Amino acid sequence: MTTSSPVRVESHPLGASRLPGGDWAFVLWAPLQDHVSVHLLGPRERLIELEKDERGYHFAVVDEVDSDARYFYRLNRARELPDPASRFQPEGVHGPSQLVDTGSFLWSDREWTGIPLERSIFYELHVGTYTPQGTFDAIVEHLPQLAELGITTIELMPVAQFPGSRNWGYDGVFPFAPQNTYGGPEGLQRLVNAAHEEGLAVALDVVYNHLGPEGNYLGEFAPYFTSRYQGPWGEAINFDGPASDNVRRFFIDNALYWLQEYHFDALRLDAVHGIFDFSALHFLAELKSAAEILSSRLGRKLNVIAESDLNDSRLILPGERGGYGLDAQWSDDFHHSVHTLLTKERNGYYEDFGSLARLAETLRDGWCYRGQYSQHRQRKHGNSPHGIPASRFVVCNQNHDQVGNRAAGERLSALVDFEALKLAAGVTLLSPLVPLLFMGEEYGEAAPFQYFISHLDPDLVEAVRCGRQREFAAFGWQDAVPDPQDEATFQRSHLRHSLKNEEPHSTLLRFYRELIALRKRLDLGGAGSYWHVWECSSSVLLIFREHQSQRFAIVLNFSEKMSFPELPEWNGVWTIKLCSADAKWRGSARSSQEEVKLSNPFRLDLHPHSFVVLEDSALERESE
Repeated sequence: MTTSSPVRVESHPLGASRLPGGDWAFVLWAPLQDHVSVHLLGPRERLIELEKDERGYHFAVVDEVDSDARYFYRLNRARELPDPASRFQPEGVHGPSQLVDTGSFLWSDREWTGIPLERSIFYELHVGTYTPQGTFDAIVEHLPQLAELGITTIELMPVAQFPGSRNWGYDGVFPFAPQNTYGGPEGLQRLVNAAHEEGLAVALDVVYNHLGPEGNYLGEFAPYFTSRYQGPWGEAINFDGPASDNVRRFFIDNALYWLQEYHFDALRLDAVHGIFDFSALHFLAELKSAAEILSSRLGRKLNVIAESDLNDSRLILPGERGGYGLDAQWSDDFHHSVHTLLTKERNGYYEDFGSLARLAETLRDGWCYRGQYSQHRQRKHGNSPHGIPASRFVVCNQNHDQVGNRAAGERLSALVDFEALKLAAGVTLLSPLVPLLFMGEEYGEAAPFQYFISHLDPDLVEAVRCGRQREFAAFGWQDAVPDPQDEATFQRSHLRHSLKNEEPHSTLLRFYRELIALRKRLDLGGAGSYWHVWECSSSVLLIFREHQSQRFAIVLNFSEKMSFPELPEWNGVWTIKLCSADAKWRGSARSSQEEVKLSNPFRLDLHPHSFVVLEDSALERESE
């Protein structure tokens, strides 16, 4: 039995959703199709024609449907395709969609209110390679260890359904459907619920700049794409042309769906520089506004974070200052600055970096390119982020892109020595900016993270192989590019958690735990702090922070030789709280905590690729 819509279509979610009485509502935007039927495959097979309205929405309410029934949409009484807003694709991107009642999950996180962004420490992971099983449920047993490490927020790389079983996730084609090989909807809900029980927030990487090529059927239903703009993936998503209101609704509804039905705390928007929108109200501003309304209704903070290579402060400036109001954005300038200082690589986009000044500028303002000429881009790049709080910038010394987009997928642990790894950890975790770790970084994972796919189309596989070869030409890397389609490439990229119990990995893990504890104890992300960054020399950086009764400093030596910097004129007695070159961290310095009476000037002995953390011990005693 079917009925017409008793209310406006806008009040129903896109896709198939269960109504309070047990019936199912089917809502599909398909203006390019005159006739659409839902073909329920079983156990009682039925074909039900949907009613079409003047804007191209097709709608029906169907009763007596099993809650896990599978279905296709039949277009113009001929071709059958999955639901663009499918909640689950149990047979992959070309198979039928399956009904899912996401509201039936029993959550235990009613008291959860989230974690402030400024006190967050992100941990990016790929579900398929984090454990041997490669599932949502397999991650759950690792959550207590991540909480003990001091992580506040795990960030999942994209989990929307992609072709095959192996993929980074950026080739997803069903934005509402959690990957079937990861464990589907219930597996993802169990993971988020378990994380909240451990006191961990969960962020999700979502892709609104393109869809993958295989299994991408959106163009059959509606004008989701436009030829007015071309991105790296072909035609851009239609965010500002005719019928774009409904395209925007699709992706904004998707964002709200993850936040509400799966209780995610934050969304990381992939490569927003690939979103082309010249309308008066930008898509990103509209999405953020919708998330704020949902946040108020749910009573918990929801963050929207952008990835962008534009260095454009409009992303995070408030609307009254002409911005989109997003909560934060990634800063590639930090990674590139640290990476070039430690590895000396200067090819490709690294040619714009390599000096300590670039890192100092990034630590002061969030990024360093704010309108200067970029040699790599052959033009001026960026605008000023001055005055934007440090908590609006997420930084890392490794992530999936910067590791996986190398020819051989080497991690930093394969490129620099142990002392440099500790130095990278120190500048990342003890900076004023919001730190992000990449899975395995905390113990120096030795396995690479390589680019892998499992496409079914042989021509597409060959195109990806050739594209990867071209991508690395500017870097001059001599390594052979692993075949992304080969399952061995995927298997090589799995973490080896057993390394945590071996040296030097176990020491590095203790070191990360110590740095995170120090960051939290000093509340380095807290508001109201005074930060200052000095370049003591071409290789020594000093970061000073004063907050209420606390004074803290970190002195970092990026040289491969001993350095003897003279510190600024400070009063008081300071304690060396941590020395990365200490013997307890497998270094060559003596093990002790020293009280240092600072004279003017005061000379500090810094080992190669090391740093020292100083606290004002007098003020520390007053606060005890």
